[in-house]
Amino acid sequence: MTATTLNFVMVNVLVKYVGNGLPIFETAFLRFALGLVFLIPFIGQVRQVDFTRRIVKLSVGRAVLHTFAMVAWFYAMTRIPMAEVTAMNFMNPVYVSLGAVLLFGEKIALPRIMALGVAFLGGLVILRPGLREIDPGHVAMIFSALFFAGSYLIANALSKELPAAVVVFLMSVMVPFVLLPFALADWVAPSIREIGLLFFTAFFATAAHYCMTRAFACAPQAVLQPVTFVQLVWATSVGYVLFGEGIDGFVIAGGAMIIAAVSFITWREARRKRRA
Repeated sequence: MTATTLNFVMVNVLVKYVGNGLPIFETAFLRFALGLVFLIPFIGQVRQVDFTRRIVKLSVGRAVLHTFAMVAWFYAMTRIPMAEVTAMNFMNPVYVSLGAVLLFGEKIALPRIMALGVAFLGGLVILRPGLREIDPGHVAMIFSALFFAGSYLIANALSKELPAAVVVFLMSVMVPFVLLPFALADWVAPSIREIGLLFFTAFFATAAHYCMTRAFACAPQAVLQPVTFVQLVWATSVGYVLFGEGIDGFVIAGGAMIIAAVSFITWREARRKRRA
């Protein structure tokens, strides 16, 4: 899981270096298109799947949500510090938890409601509305986390019917098709440097998801969830050293509140399942 956090921070660093050199839609498209080479080992598993109408609809829906999430995330990376992007991204599990209640009728107990409240307060600590100007990048990250949550909810539904490798393959192949018309509408010839940066972005993103999958296979989420906070430490340090971004105590405190709340929810759910 520690390797996962390092890989995700490398993704942030490379996207930060790409910056505003390319239009957002083109940047997101190239990130996925260049990463298709890493999907070759999954083709054998994909061929064995019986694609029902339900699977196709869910996969397309997930691709659309993931596309919007990625575009908003790329935009936020060009506007606000890495630490703030990372900390606000911690809200994904919170939105997933709320989505499970609202969309699937999952029951929610008082301790979980209180933990979600703490996470929400952590988000407010990071944003500090009224105490500073809210950048469009902050708004983009709010929507990015929401769209990612929707994507993860659908991925959870698909994972009950398909192997994990196939779920990843379908999303990674469909997202470039969703992005392509928008990318072509404002296409700018990328430089060799930009192509290289985005290729390695795809590499580190793939490595991060692989490491995360391996971590989940080795230990319960209740153990792994607190480790994700290390990503905020990496992002803050790298942002300071490479990009001269200040160290914001409010961002660290808010991120800690969110991770503590999410870790509590994860631990409580794991404990409940063991008892069941």
